[in-house]
Amino acid sequence: MKSFLLKAFAGLSATALFTFSTFSNAQWYESTGHALIQNDDISAAKSAAIKDAITQALVFSGARVSSVQTLVDGVLMQDQLKISSHGEIQKIELVSENKYDDKFAITLRLDIFAQTEQCPQSSFNKFVAVTQSQLAHREQARMGQIFDVNKAISKRIFTTLQKSKMSALPVAYYNIPLNVGSYFSQQYDYSKVQLEEISSRTNAQYVLLSQITDLSTSDKLNSDYAFWQDDSYQRNYKIEFSLFNGTTYEQLWSNSYQGQGTWPFEKTAIIDVNSDRFWQSPYGQSIQDINQTLSYDLQAVLACFPTQGKIMHMENSKIVINLGKAHGLKKGQMLSIAHHNYLTDAAGNVMPHTTTTLNKIRVEQLYQQTAVAVSIDYQPLPGVQINDVVEVISQDL
Repeated sequence: MKSFLLKAFAGLSATALFTFSTFSNAQWYESTGHALIQNDDISAAKSAAIKDAITQALVFSGARVSSVQTLVDGVLMQDQLKISSHGEIQKIELVSENKYDDKFAITLRLDIFAQTEQCPQSSFNKFVAVTQSQLAHREQARMGQIFDVNKAISKRIFTTLQKSKMSALPVAYYNIPLNVGSYFSQQYDYSKVQLEEISSRTNAQYVLLSQITDLSTSDKLNSDYAFWQDDSYQRNYKIEFSLFNGTTYEQLWSNSYQGQGTWPFEKTAIIDVNSDRFWQSPYGQSIQDINQTLSYDLQAVLACFPTQGKIMHMENSKIVINLGKAHGLKKGQMLSIAHHNYLTDAAGNVMPHTTTTLNKIRVEQLYQQTAVAVSIDYQPLPGVQINDVVEVISQDL
């Protein structure tokens, strides 16, 4: 399929049009992107709004967005749009653009050709427990007294994932403070018991942990001589993430994100981190931009992961598993069974290990979060135990 090149010049009005090679079976999507106008830079805000609108349309159409780089000078080029996609844009039309207060909105109409599904596992939903992020340096939260910002950010991450149309579905676990420092140390000395507890309480197949490592501020941006202006500072933001398998407790993915934004509040002001005042500020918007990028990256990572669960109860040839309708299972779905244990290498490192058995089970009864499965010949399953791993067998594999 042909590659494409998009150009969106900041000076274009409602006549902006993009042409592409023609395909059949395409579908039109309309999306509106929003961006905050900072330092009266309309061009940058327009570029960011275009990026937001295009990304929304791609995600809604089923594209797996790995990351979307910031648009430069109003131009979006192919090598700046990194997408593992089930669709390709053929044409983009500018429907409307609007400036209101300190924001810019742009509505685009995109013609997207839906390609054949490349990853069978992406049709199943994966539940992710979104835990409360930890502040690595609480003293950095002193300006603004934003000591609860970690909880507020975790809630925003949950909401951002919840609004996504992709297969990674969040489960809220951000009200409980966690000590996650060991998960991000070089020794990876993490607690399997804690991961098991989170996974069991949320019935999530994956657990997302995070820690905020930088909330520091730079020097004041405005001059002391400009006494008529409110004080403003540049404030940093850095956060680390680690994704774990809630069934095998194996670390699957990690990444860190950083940014900065203007802190427009007075140095002694106490800021409510759950207020619109905070989240609509340039600093709050910079955090939300990172949350959005995380959402895209997480969706891309999880898309082709196998759909796994575990055995919760056994009775003769019947097995209760922690996967159900909400995960995309259907009656008659086939699953394999694997034993899960750990191996210790010569250096004393403990590694997760699974051994797939010859046992196969078939879904007989479906509930929202669970299912009852039976052995394919209705005979007892030798050697199978509670907490053994079950994995969906895709007919497309």
